[in-house]
Amino acid sequence: MLKLHHVSNTRSGRIVWLLEELGLSYDLNVLEFHPKALKSDEHRARHPLGRVPVLEDGDVRLYESGAIIEYVLSRHGGAALKPPVESAEYPGYLQWFHYCEGMVMPPINTIVVQTKILSPERRSEEVLGQAQRLLSKALGPIEEALERRDYLAGNFSAADIQLGHAIFMSGRLGCVGPEMTNIGAYITRIEARPAFQTAIAA
Repeated sequence: MLKLHHVSNTRSGRIVWLLEELGLSYDLNVLEFHPKALKSDEHRARHPLGRVPVLEDGDVRLYESGAIIEYVLSRHGGAALKPPVESAEYPGYLQWFHYCEGMVMPPINTIVVQTKILSPERRSEEVLGQAQRLLSKALGPIEEALERRDYLAGNFSAADIQLGHAIFMSGRLGCVGPEMTNIGAYITRIEARPAFQTAIAA
């Protein structure tokens, strides 16, 4: 059985969402967001940096969320969540899948560090403001792409799990303005999916 090592409100939520969308059986090991759990010798044996997600599938162990998604799609019947290579939607699927970590997550990481992880005396309003502006710019092309379409690559796909999770987190961080009406509607659609609700509650 698949085993996922998970911390709430992190990238590992994407993997819970994916597994739920596919209806796969899995064992969920929920860890605390605390060095005692994540930096333990036990967890460092799973992930050398003491982070999540980590997916175990027999002798296979993976710890990059994008790689985990691709692996699960390829080995566990996820064809419905990925457009065929020859389809018109495939290039867009690839772009938005990778846009997540390339453009959206770097400023999100900085915002989280500056608002939640660092102690107040170590935070920088300048660094925070710059990250918020970068995230707003990164969301711009997504707002445009969602004009007259419900999902990023035609039908709901793994690109919506990878990038959609980051867009949802952007909203939680207060970085999706009221002018981003397409993204706002997209978040509402994502939140209505039962598999997403299970992932957020995990």
